[in-house]
Amino acid sequence: MAFDAFTKKRLEKILDTYIAKKIPEHLKAEYKILYKFRGETITLSQDRPSYRPGQRVELPIAQFRYIDNKWKVYWKDSKDKWHFIEDIKPIEDFEKQLKTIDKDEYSYLWM
Repeated sequence: MAFDAFTKKRLEKILDTYIAKKIPEHLKAEYKILYKFRGETITLSQDRPSYRPGQRVELPIAQFRYIDNKWKVYWKDSKDKWHFIEDIKPIEDFEKQLKTIDKDEYSYLWM
């Protein structure tokens, strides 16, 4: 199932506001935070320069899944498998859950 148009627009606004604040102005030309919707799942990733000149790489940050009216957070391993982060309690408020991944104890989500 997918989000209705109103809900998706609201989530996009939350994500766009978050992204605008996350990357410092002087780095916005080089680094980007992207999001993709798939059903009731939002995947957040970082687009950044590769170690190879002229190339870019997209690195997964976190995945948010809307299950039973709550947002669960997942991390991706080196074998491209997503795992539920048990330390992050599922909650109903997406914006609060999005801010949770910035806490020091979850800094491993950011490259």
